[in-house]
Amino acid sequence: MDDPKRTFDEYATGYDLALDQGISISGEDKNYFARRRVEWLRRCLQEISAPLKTVMDYGCGTGTSAPFLFNLLELDFLIGTDASIASIEIARQKHGSNAIQFVLFDQYEPSGRLDLVFCNGVFHHFRPSERAATVDYVFRSLRPGGIFAFWENNPWNPGTRYVMSRIPFDRDAITVSAIEARGLLRAGGFEVIRTDFLFIFPKFLSWLRFMEPICSRLPLGAQYQVLCRRPTTPA
Repeated sequence: MDDPKRTFDEYATGYDLALDQGISISGEDKNYFARRRVEWLRRCLQEISAPLKTVMDYGCGTGTSAPFLFNLLELDFLIGTDASIASIEIARQKHGSNAIQFVLFDQYEPSGRLDLVFCNGVFHHFRPSERAATVDYVFRSLRPGGIFAFWENNPWNPGTRYVMSRIPFDRDAITVSAIEARGLLRAGGFEVIRTDFLFIFPKFLSWLRFMEPICSRLPLGAQYQVLCRRPTTPA
């Protein structure tokens, strides 16, 4: 498995094109998926009454999710972190401001103050032996009671595997199932709140998308979210 930093430095300028080529079979582009993930997260947060103002986009890449997170969640401050210097520079140019900042992983020191950490499709780029340390980084970044929205590609969905095979930086990735993710997060000290599967219907079946909330607990969607919480008291 290649080093993620080197891989994404190489693909930074062509990242959006490569991603859109991979997901084009769905009939949608990256912005559709980025918005829908955040809309779903917002819905989940409203159900558990979890107001938030300071958020991290962990593995932010070129910053596609940043404006959706900032605007749809009505944040005061967003910090995006990533391993790729080239990706961070692009994110800063496209989305940076006083309220939206981007830094490398090792430039951010976890301080237990964030209300929420969001990540999407990041963990399949890490070796399994590296994942526990990554969960700990997120855990230490959150305040007690803070929320981690863990999004990953669903390896049980054959369409997901096909799409990943079409994307150069995903072909050799080691996928993470929802069961594995929940175990990893619990081992890292998190309380799992819920797991949802999203993106069942491609665009040509968009008239069926009203059914997705009903089907979200079934492992059918192309991606899943494990929503979890840092406990308010030490274990």
